[in-house]
Amino acid sequence: RFQGDLTRMPLYRDVGEGLAPAGIEYYLPLFFEHTTTLFDYLPAHTTVLLPAHHDAALKDAWRTLVERHEERRFDIEHPVLDPAEICIPADEWLMRATGSPHVFVGDSTDEPQSVATLSPVHDFGTEPAPVVRLDQRHEETLRAFADQLRAAPGRVLLAAESAGRRELLLELLRPYGLAPKVVADWSEALTTDAPIVVAVAPIASGVALRAPPVTIYAEEQLFGERARQERRRRRSDRDPARIIQQLADLRPGAPVVHEDYGVGRYTGLTTMDAGGTTAEFLVLEYAGGDKLYVPVQALERISRYTGAPADAAPLHKLGSDQWSKARARAAARIRDAAAELLDVYARRAAREGHAFAVDEQQLRAFEAGFPFEETVDQLSAIQAVVDDLRSGRPMDRVVCGDVGFGKTEVALRAAFVAVQGGKQVAVLVPTTLLAQQHFETFVDRFADWPVKIELLSRFRAGAQARTALGGLASGKVDIVVGTHKLLQPGIKFKDLGLVIIDEEHRFGVRDKERLKALRAEVDVLTLTATPIPRTLNMALGGLRDLSLITTPPQWRLSIKTFVSEWSDPTIREACLRELRRGGQVYFVHNSVETIDRTGERLAGLVPEARIAIGHGQMRERDLEQVMLDFYHKRTNLLLCTTIIESGIDVPTANTIVIDRADRFGLAQLHQLRGRVGRSHHQAYAYLVTPPKNAMTADAQRRLEAIESLEDLGAGFVLATHDLEIRGAGELLGEDQSGQIQEVGFALYMELLERAVKAMQAGKDLDLEKPLHHGPEIDLHVPALLPEAYLPDVHARLVLYKRIASVQSVTELDDLQAETVDRFGPLPDPAKNLFRIARLRVVAAPLSIERMDVGTTSGSVSFGDDTPLDPGALILLLQKSPRTMRFDGPKKVRFTGAWEGSEERFAAAQKLLDQLNGCVTRH
Repeated sequence: RFQGDLTRMPLYRDVGEGLAPAGIEYYLPLFFEHTTTLFDYLPAHTTVLLPAHHDAALKDAWRTLVERHEERRFDIEHPVLDPAEICIPADEWLMRATGSPHVFVGDSTDEPQSVATLSPVHDFGTEPAPVVRLDQRHEETLRAFADQLRAAPGRVLLAAESAGRRELLLELLRPYGLAPKVVADWSEALTTDAPIVVAVAPIASGVALRAPPVTIYAEEQLFGERARQERRRRRSDRDPARIIQQLADLRPGAPVVHEDYGVGRYTGLTTMDAGGTTAEFLVLEYAGGDKLYVPVQALERISRYTGAPADAAPLHKLGSDQWSKARARAAARIRDAAAELLDVYARRAAREGHAFAVDEQQLRAFEAGFPFEETVDQLSAIQAVVDDLRSGRPMDRVVCGDVGFGKTEVALRAAFVAVQGGKQVAVLVPTTLLAQQHFETFVDRFADWPVKIELLSRFRAGAQARTALGGLASGKVDIVVGTHKLLQPGIKFKDLGLVIIDEEHRFGVRDKERLKALRAEVDVLTLTATPIPRTLNMALGGLRDLSLITTPPQWRLSIKTFVSEWSDPTIREACLRELRRGGQVYFVHNSVETIDRTGERLAGLVPEARIAIGHGQMRERDLEQVMLDFYHKRTNLLLCTTIIESGIDVPTANTIVIDRADRFGLAQLHQLRGRVGRSHHQAYAYLVTPPKNAMTADAQRRLEAIESLEDLGAGFVLATHDLEIRGAGELLGEDQSGQIQEVGFALYMELLERAVKAMQAGKDLDLEKPLHHGPEIDLHVPALLPEAYLPDVHARLVLYKRIASVQSVTELDDLQAETVDRFGPLPDPAKNLFRIARLRVVAAPLSIERMDVGTTSGSVSFGDDTPLDPGALILLLQKSPRTMRFDGPKKVRFTGAWEGSEERFAAAQKLLDQLNGCVTRH
């Protein structure tokens, strides 16, 4: 706490002959009244648990802290406080910790003498809980577990990961006569008399105590790690077309598109009373300062604006015809694009590809050689690729997944199917190093199969290359891995069936023209971490199939990303932190002319490092040796150009420094950052830039995007940012960017999809009319996520969007269970929100446009394409002439007495059930 006013004081620096102003001013306190420590928050007589060998580790940590401060204390741009001002010194901490009641915890066989003499030693006699594997499909495992629980000595605690999982455990045990008592927390579990209890306690593994006899089962022990992974993944599985429309990264001031009113800027969420009920609204600001309040139940009409930079978004004027004209212009071009898309579909369908016969038994045997457990997304992508190869239609699939997420295994399975079908496979990669790595991977995985694999790259001498080319022409070579050499006119294949392209965006225009020719003849599988805008356009437009691998491998951590100007102390600390934990560092400096000078500077900054330099202008053998030395840890800091962008996989390299990051594209930055974090260690990426005023606006936006999206699996979302920064590019070779910029990419793609479907069905669709997303349901009850329940505005916004976008009751049930698990039991307004969403899902197939239920009356309005049989509807109204009547050709009014919310929900559900009985059955 500060006493008195804060005073603006100049900061001084030591210039050797005295102090001189540093040109930077900070607000600094004049007096500290009190410094608060952790111990000030602990109640009196708190028992402190300390590791038996804590003192040496604590003193070592303090020494490291002081050393780091010494290195950073002259950093004028990032001044740091003295450790003693923000931390308690080790000796003082030990004195205060041991001055309270304390327990030393450790292995009794290795108890230090000093501790043993100070306090009695108690051996708790713990051992792992019995191993159990429950399978809901096999009843015998559940019955055996129930018998085991009954026979367990003492008490048993079942620890569930969430409230939803706790309910599942109770459901599974109920048929076997077991009803564990539900307890709130650990303390209640320890004090209750019930022999078997269940609590929400997400622990990794259980334990058994011999005296007193207590057994704790962790859910992970019961269902296995795979079940836990699948639950986590199922939550993150999203339809690719919706990712671009999500509002997760929306910030005040960001442009959004409302389908009925056009492009405005999001300013926040607000709670208001409307029609006597409390509701939450999204506030959008339009040209001239006009505001639009959008109820959260209508968020499916809102999408994030992409297609142009945020500051170039065309804000529309409410009440004008600006938006309707923009939609009309876009609609005219969309019809043409839709017709061309249908033509492309027809030509693709008419082309005959090779239908591979898949030997399931052999494919299973090949899969067994994969040393890891496939993620759900990975299995889905593999299945999609195998189905494509079976289909007989030429495959053109894009598999998008972050670096290290398992795209190569998808390619290996596809190659196996193609080779078993008697065809040759070409694997095309952008760099020599990546070609070498893929070659070794393919050789390793096909080691037990009679498959001949060759490499075509700079690393291969003339004789070896000639042998490989001859084998391709004669058919002796089954799989070839190579760089641009594979695209040269002289390359001949005997029977090429599959082309696998890794990182298509790294190939030039001429290469892509050659790839287009290949695509007309063979199956093509493209692997990418961040698809370029045109590829993304084509994938979302349906011209190319898209599979997303967004699930990270088990134990993978997101990469901490920092953007800053060059600072000697920061660079030294970043490198030393990695080297001290036995790791390795990439330092990317993409200028061969100055790379040696940068190496000298790094040697002076980090003399502890063993530095190696690698770049593309070195002799092939020299570069290969540099890479091998780094791979085998003979060097621990690799100063290099972007040759590592698609290159070797070094699990121990977990820090990367990218010099002049402003000069790189978004996909390239994402690829480079993906060189680290390939294991379970925390990885760091430092993007070094010049001052902001020396960078372009696009460069700043790229750096903001890469810094904000640290999440694992963010490559696809980064691609949408790239699309936003660079523009959507051309679709089908026709420049569509003007229309995309006017209406936004998400709405453009939705209109295009609707136009294609309408043309396929032979219908005439008016694209200029607002889209109908589903019924409006108003029961005049509070329906919102209260701020006290979910304080984070962005999390609330995303959840509103997900609730508004659900398509089925099952999907809504899963979302509701997830919400309870994440944020706790639903308050009444949140329950109402989910119940109204359920009514909307049920009402949608009836083409109901609006349903209103008040205290004494209500109404329901129908769309033109309602499936209700007019005769059946008239009979329904004739049965209740006093309470139901027509109000025009498309509206029914009804009366009753529904004071409370429960009565209104019941009345709405009853009416929907009655209307469902009037549907025309075919």
